[in-house]
Amino acid sequence: MKNIQVIDGAQNCVYDIFAIDEEGFALIFPEGQDVAFIDEVEARHPFQLLGPVFERLWRQRVPKREANGIHGLLFFELEEKKPFYPDRTDENAINPNGSRLRGE
Repeated sequence: MKNIQVIDGAQNCVYDIFAIDEEGFALIFPEGQDVAFIDEVEARHPFQLLGPVFERLWRQRVPKREANGIHGLLFFELEEKKPFYPDRTDENAINPNGSRLRGE
């Protein structure tokens, strides 16, 4: 199982973590990526394929104190975050000027 932290644009977003099997994770996050935006996920796969994956995901919330790592970030409604993750990996996040967000 892998853990996905969900971040959305709602004022009251609580950044919940959900568990998903490897197959579901692979549908949300292409190989080598650990950051996803819901509109891009939906553009890659038909609803018939994604619907069951998200049904499983939403049923498996993991309390943060029990989470053993976060394997992916899934953004909802936050288009403005896309430029910070050009290769859709958290480790390579960049600032608006293109410099790395994290020091070397």
